[in-house]
Amino acid sequence: MNIDLTGKFALVRGASQGIGRAIAEELGALGATVTLVARDEAKLKDVLKGLSRSKNQAHDYVVLDSSDTKRLESETSAKFGGAKSYHILINNTGGPPAGLASDAKPEEFAAAFSSHLLANQIFTQAVLPSMKNARYGRIINIISTSVKEPIAGLGVSNTIRAAVANWAKTLAREL
Repeated sequence: MNIDLTGKFALVRGASQGIGRAIAEELGALGATVTLVARDEAKLKDVLKGLSRSKNQAHDYVVLDSSDTKRLESETSAKFGGAKSYHILINNTGGPPAGLASDAKPEEFAAAFSSHLLANQIFTQAVLPSMKNARYGRIINIISTSVKEPIAGLGVSNTIRAAVANWAKTLAREL
């Protein structure tokens, strides 16, 4: 299959390592101009150096922490809500710490809800107007197989990932 993303702009969250980094590298190799987002600037710079480049690609990065949603909301709309049109959004965030749901404190659920579901919503709302204007958009939410069958010892993650999956399904129907 030949996929050419030349001229498309992609925003990849959690791009400093793991799945996010691999996705950013592949999108860059397919021709997209990629904006990397994560909280570790040194890692982002390392990923940026390794991205494929053609004369039409001007990859960049933005340091943001998804755990502070109030700050994230204002910074996200300012950084991604206007100047550059994004065609692809990858919502990707590392999982909450392992542990039993029965042992988790309410604050652990709230923190995971904030950094996963609320942050996804904030980023989606920031790029959605430009996607609608371009009449092209792809929002990909990286979650977990735990949405089908909970994984033992990942109580908070199982719960939050299922919420994200249902949010994504709802959003897909709306859009």
